[in-house]
Amino acid sequence: MIGYAFCGSFCCHKNSLEQLIRLTDMGYEVLPIFSEKVQSTDTRFGKAADLIREAEIICGRKGVKDFTEAEKQITNSDIDVLVVSPCTGNTLAKTALGITDGAVTMAIKAHLRNKKAVLLAFASNDGLSGSLKNIAALLEKKNVYFVPLRQDDPVKKPSSLVCAWDKLPEALEAAKEGKQLHPLIVV
Repeated sequence: MIGYAFCGSFCCHKNSLEQLIRLTDMGYEVLPIFSEKVQSTDTRFGKAADLIREAEIICGRKGVKDFTEAEKQITNSDIDVLVVSPCTGNTLAKTALGITDGAVTMAIKAHLRNKKAVLLAFASNDGLSGSLKNIAALLEKKNVYFVPLRQDDPVKKPSSLVCAWDKLPEALEAAKEGKQLHPLIVV
């Protein structure tokens, strides 16, 4: 079983849902987890309720939506890998600094406490600026792995990084084995 946590980076939710479908088609049983921002924010990319409903239908189960439920369900679960997709710069920073203030950060903390793999599908406009130090810090952290990264628009958004969505299943398999999928930076 895997956990699949949705954070902001709302423009990436469509890509994340496509990967969630791929993983369930591959036979993974998935527990969806939703950040508080995802649960409460409608954007030009879609309504919060629609994303939650679609993810829960794909997974065939209700998702984790609060701090206490995350600790309870993740701490005592048979989840092998926790995927954070998309992982925002905010969630990345909180993870790097050990801040636990919501459903997703609690799920990460509980899973790492269990000495199990966390896979970050990072997407942020400040990946090569403000978030870079947090990427570096987490690359050094045991049991934290990244889906390979790429610049999504080097001319118009030179600091932006987004994961290579098509590499998520392969990165998940590597994380299950305790390995970082390489190359970490792809073109």
